[in-house]
Amino acid sequence: MSDSFRLRTRSVMRVSVLVSFLLHAMLLFTFRNALSSYWATEDLRIYRVELLRPPMEDMENQEGADADVAKARQEEKLSPAEETQETISLDTTDKRYVDYAKVIKERIMAQWQYPREAKESLLEGKLLVTFSLSKQGSMTQIQVTESSGHGILDREAARAISSAAPFPPFPDHVHVSRLNIRASFDYRIKARR
Repeated sequence: MSDSFRLRTRSVMRVSVLVSFLLHAMLLFTFRNALSSYWATEDLRIYRVELLRPPMEDMENQEGADADVAKARQEEKLSPAEETQETISLDTTDKRYVDYAKVIKERIMAQWQYPREAKESLLEGKLLVTFSLSKQGSMTQIQVTESSGHGILDREAARAISSAAPFPPFPDHVHVSRLNIRASFDYRIKARR
């Protein structure tokens, strides 16, 4: 082969590669909107959806609805031997209860206050309250299990929980008849700077 043939071949190859690159760049530029999901510069957002009640089909079937109500009433009247329960913390990491505990905690936090008299007297303390909920979300029992040592702080924590009740019914995936919840309350006065 002659040198001139090799030079022409190399030139043709370079031009072919350049033309191919330009054509591909034009195609990508033309279809960039169609491919934008592959080049997303923002983090993808993930939304969690929880169905609280399955959709009701065939609402006109009154006989089936009456049977469901009767079954629910029978479930409510469990004997102590048949009663199932579980105890969780408001800060649980158990996937079955995380969302439900978060709703309860937000409702309690909306009610909880630092008693003015306790703040003026510089009273601080930490306490633990355990309360029980029925499947329908009504509070059946509340007890200060570890006192702060100050009755005014203990009473305010119990008042906040009582004021936040009743709570939403248990989610469908929770299959206990009673849920005991431990809530920790920490009263601290922050120093002003």
